[in-house]
Order: sequence, then structure tokens, then C-alpha cells
Amino acid sequence: MTVRDETKELKALDASIEQMKASEPERLLKQLTAELSLGKGQVQRTIELLDEGNTIPFIARYRKEMTGELDENQLRAIEERLGYLRGLEERKREVLRLIDEQNKLTDELQQSIVKSVKLQEVEDLYRPYRQKRKTRASVAKERGMEPLASWILTEPKTGSVEAEAANYVDANKGVDNYEQALQGALDIIAEMIGDDPDIRKWVRQYTFDQGILRTEAKDKAQESVYEMYYAYQEPVKRLPSHRILAINRGEREDILKVALDVPTEKIAAYMERKTIRGASIVRDLLITTAEDAYKRLIAPSIERDVRNELTEKAEEQAIQVFASNLRSLLLQPPVKGKTVLGVDPAFRTGCKLAVVDDTGKLLQVAVTYPTAPHHKVKEAERTFTELADRYAVELVVIGNGTASRETEQFVADWIGKRKAEKGELLQYVIVNEAGASVYSASKLAQEEFPDLDVAERSAASIARRMQDPLAELVKIEPKAIGVGQYQHDVAPKRLEESLGAVVESAVNHVGVDVNTASPSLLSYVSGINTTLAKNIVKYREENGKFTERRLLQKVPRLGPKAYEQCIGFMRITDGINTLDSTPIHPESYKVVAQLFKQLGVTDSAIGTKELTDKLAQADAAILADQLGVGIPTLKDIVDSLLRPGRDPREELAPPIFRTDVLQIEDLKPGMELQGTVRNVIDFGAFVDIGIKNDGLVHISQLSGRFVKHPLDVVSVGDNVTVWVLSVDLKKGRVGLTMRAPEQ
Repeated sequence: MTVRDETKELKALDASIEQMKASEPERLLKQLTAELSLGKGQVQRTIELLDEGNTIPFIARYRKEMTGELDENQLRAIEERLGYLRGLEERKREVLRLIDEQNKLTDELQQSIVKSVKLQEVEDLYRPYRQKRKTRASVAKERGMEPLASWILTEPKTGSVEAEAANYVDANKGVDNYEQALQGALDIIAEMIGDDPDIRKWVRQYTFDQGILRTEAKDKAQESVYEMYYAYQEPVKRLPSHRILAINRGEREDILKVALDVPTEKIAAYMERKTIRGASIVRDLLITTAEDAYKRLIAPSIERDVRNELTEKAEEQAIQVFASNLRSLLLQPPVKGKTVLGVDPAFRTGCKLAVVDDTGKLLQVAVTYPTAPHHKVKEAERTFTELADRYAVELVVIGNGTASRETEQFVADWIGKRKAEKGELLQYVIVNEAGASVYSASKLAQEEFPDLDVAERSAASIARRMQDPLAELVKIEPKAIGVGQYQHDVAPKRLEESLGAVVESAVNHVGVDVNTASPSLLSYVSGINTTLAKNIVKYREENGKFTERRLLQKVPRLGPKAYEQCIGFMRITDGINTLDSTPIHPESYKVVAQLFKQLGVTDSAIGTKELTDKLAQADAAILADQLGVGIPTLKDIVDSLLRPGRDPREELAPPIFRTDVLQIEDLKPGMELQGTVRNVIDFGAFVDIGIKNDGLVHISQLSGRFVKHPLDVVSVGDNVTVWVLSVDLKKGRVGLTMRAPEQ
């Protein structure tokens, strides 16, 4: 190729890439619309809104007309898939340039790359042109065996292979005999077969469809939690995500050996069809070479691909389960108006106590030793009584960590004595304390409680978790909140992104009081980052409470875009403008003014029966047209006016409060109990029924009908009625069912 030709080819590629870029938006729009089964206009407007810097919560709440009322899940699906596809397009352009630089880019190859819909397909096509480390094939090429390989691939019907190979014997190149020359040529052919994208695609799919994953113990005498996998096998396509992650962990811990078995007869037949055209003097050589290519080059690589893909799918499932559980936990109803005694239980170091008032303000801390090894029960009773009397404690909240059930027994006994002596019925509840130790050792906790030790901070956090779970849990790194399955076995970055989105969604769903919210809570508000959250709190401390939403525009670095994104989720109670306490965005305040004018009411009518009656008589469609807004926006405005200050969490059932303790020895099959769902995983749900360990409701026992996934039936925090199925006293395990026994 001349220099002029190379320049011409380069310009042609540049033009092609520019054409790809120009057509990219329309191609991606078409693909997203088909994949997600959404309207073209919905997807296009969502992409535009995202590219303009709008957040998912803002779009979902305040741009419903533009997206056709897509919910957050649909919007996030568009955002995530769009990111993948844009990355794919960028990789396609990069691969085209890399192959073209080698002067090996044909029109057919270019079209195959352009039409690829998966990153794996692009990488398969690029594989033959990727710079490799030294291989048997590359050594053979250096020794000049490519012409011999090309001759073999012509599949000659006459002649002598040995004689042809003898022509390439050259001691100076390290080829001492025809056997070495022939082997070098076959190595080149094997690598060509191994790099063939069509072959790799077919074998990968066949391995998924027909492969069997087998596991065995490296030491069968060793006891471990992986014993069910000591001699285990299951078809690849049926492996559930929790088993994949468990097997991966067992392999990492050097307890399990894992292998992927695939029936090879059909693979051999397929590869023979793909590499051999007919009878020839090299047919047997090509069959042997194809077998070598599969065993040495394709099978190990495909096994890695398949296992990586299994792991990715399992991780995604685990992340989805964790995210769903986390959202349910964050949105647990707050227990308001109660002074709470928080207890962080322990054995040797004693139970740390913290009393907080109904606003969450810390009143006093203490430590007692009611459990082993100290057994200072009388002293502990005096401490509990003193705190309860001094602060009129109404509820005791116990963390579910070490010594929680022993501490629960003490608290229940103390409550019983207090009732007998004073007729006062206190209640207690056990909360999930996962992440409390992470928070208590954090810089944030040190700033909040500089005079307390780590365990005392933890007790305060446990108490506040009951008063306002969301406000307290946002202070903890989401992955430290233990409501998932194998969360420590998934990709940290992907887990962090997903859980961060869940917290953001929950915070904006509820809204925040800008005058009381912590920097941690504010940082999850739409459009607000950590720096802006701190600036808001600093401004509040220096200038006093915000009396109007518009004052947030004075916060340093909180610009117009951030203000637009966040302000609808900020609440100001008892402010100058009543609307500032609602989810109504300031951009709609003029609409509200027009609405009030049409209805003949004032701001004072917000939340009254008068406004309810007048709105009930109005036709929403006609009213929306008169006000110049969409019906979805009008409905949101009306709902906010009818129920100002509504906390969506309050619609959920409150936690189960207890006064006495249940022992596992008390349980009998068939016994009916009330419990709280603590965790949901792929194979069932763990329910707190008031004993030391949570009972398991297997997926088959969640309902009388088929259940695809436990999350379709239960969520973290649900109060459920269960019946005891089985009790294993030795292992401390209880099997439960939510299927009512036949009478």
C-alpha cells in the first residue's frame, strides 16, 4: 500500500467513525426503546434530561409529563443501559482504529464490529489483532511457518505433507526437522481457530446451555460451611445466584475445587464443520489441530468467560436483593414522640446505655453488667430504673449483636418487675444494629459525640434508629448495613453505586427538614453533594433557621441548577410560606396561586376539609388545562395540599414491641407467632420471632402459590404471622412457614 493509499484509507476510516458518532444517538435510542419496551419519546426526553444534568429523583417527581410518568426504576434502567451502550460505542471506535493501524481492517470486519450489540462480541472480533504475549504460534511465525500454515489451509488433495514441511527446515531459525516445521504451522492454525469469533460465540453459548459445574472438597475431612458443595454438581444454566457466590467464596478460601464440564462431541463436530471443507491429505491433521485449539486455547478461556458471566449475573442479583432490602429498612416508619433508652449489649465490657429524648437529643449515657461474666443484675436494675424514672423512658431499644438475647431476658424481667411494682407497662424492641460499630468509630460520630467512647456512641445510634431509621442509617456506609446476601463478595464499585442510588431515592421520597437535617442526610438530597450539605449546615448555624426555601440560594456554591434539583425535596416547617413545607416545587407556586384563586380559598385552607371538598368537585382534566399544567403534576400538587407534612413512612405498620421473652425451648411445631422480617434472600426470609436466632421461612413456605422470588411476597420490616415448622435445638435453627396450617 502506498503512502497515498494509506492516507486515503485513514481518511475513509475517519469519515466512517464520524458517521458512527453522528448516527449514534438515533441508534442508541432505537435500541433502548426496543430493549426496555418504552415509548421512543419517553426514552429520548429522558436522555435529554439526564444529559442536561438532572437527577433521577428530580426527573421522576417533577418532569412526569416529559417522560410519560416513568418511575425511578425505569429511569435508572435507561441511565444504566445508556451508559453501557455509550461505552460500547466508544470501544467500537477504539478497536476500529487499533485494527486499522495494523492495515488489517476489511469492510466485512468493520461492519461486524459496528453491528455488535455486546462488548464481548467486540472483544471476540478484536482478539486476533490484539497484541499477545509470546505464544507457540507467534514463535512459529517468527520462524517463517506462516506460508506452510497457509498451504495446509488450502486443504490439498495430493502431494506430501512431509515433503512440503521439509522446505521450511532451517537450523538457523531453530527448525531442525520437518516435524518441527509442521508443528509450528499447526500451532499457527490452532491459534487462528481459537481466535475465530464465530467459533468462540458458539462454544460459549453451548457451554452455557450444556455445561455442568462440579465442586469437590480439597479436604473432605475439614468441617466448613461449604459441606453441601463437597461433592456437588448442577447445570450451569440453572445455578442460582446465591450458590454461585457461595461456590466462588469457597474456592477463594481454598476449600473447594471447581470445574466446568462440557460434553465435547458436538463441539468437535461443530469445529470440524467450521474448519474443514472436505477430503484432503491434511484432514486428520486439521481435526487434531481443532481438538488442540479447543482443549488448549478455547476451553480454558471460555470457562473463564462463562464463570465471569455467572458471577456478574449473581452479583447483580445480590445487589438487587440488597438494594431492595436496604430501601425497605430505610423507609421503616419512625417511632415519634417517645423518649428512648438505647442498649448496645455486650458480655465482658458491659451493656452501654444511652437515653435520647423525643427529638433525638442525647440526655445521658451509662454502663451496666447484667450478663455473664459479671451477672451484676441488681446493680443493672437500679441503673435502668434510675434512668427510666429520671427521663420518663417509654421504650427500650436493644441492638441485635452479641449478648442481645441475654440482655433481652434481663430487660424483660426488669419490665415485669416494674409493672408489678408500679403498674407501668414499658415495652422493648430489638433493632438491627448492623453498621452501628462502623458509625460509632467514624469521624462523623466523633464530631457528633466527642465526649463519648465508641460503644456509647453506638448505643445512642441504636436508640435513634427506632426514632427515625432513615436519618440515622444515612450516617453509615450503605454496604455496612447487613441486609443482603454475600454483599462482601460482589464488585465494591457496583455495589456502592447501586446502594447509593437506593439511599438517594429513599431520602428524596421522604424529603428532609432543612433546619434539622444532618450533613449526612442532606448529602443524599437531589443535586446536593457532601460539600454543599456542609455549606447548608454551616449557613444555618451562622444565620439561624431557614424561614423560606429561596434563602437556600444564598448558601455558598449552591448554584441555580443545584437549587432547581434540590429545593422540592427540602422542607421548611413553620416558615413564612406554607408551601415550603410541602413537596410542591417553587416552580409551581404560581400554579398553586391560580388554583387557590379559582377555588376561592387562601393558604390557610391547606389540609382542611374545605379544600378537600372543593377539589373533589373539580374535574382534574379541565382544571389542569385551565392552569396550564399536566394532569400528573396537578395530581401531585393536589395530594401535597390535601396532606401537608405527610411522611410516607407513617403509612407502614409500626414495629412489634415486646414485653417478654420467648425461648427456643418454648417452641413447638404448629405454634403461631408474630414476627418481623429482618432479611430477605434468594431462598427465603429470616424472621425475628423473639428468640436468639431468626427463624427461616424458605421460599417454598412463603405462600400457597408459586413464588418466583421472596421479595415478591415480603420485605424487610414487614410484620408477619408465621407458624413453627421445625426446631433444631442443637444448631439453634427454627424453620417457619407463612402458609396457615389446615384446620
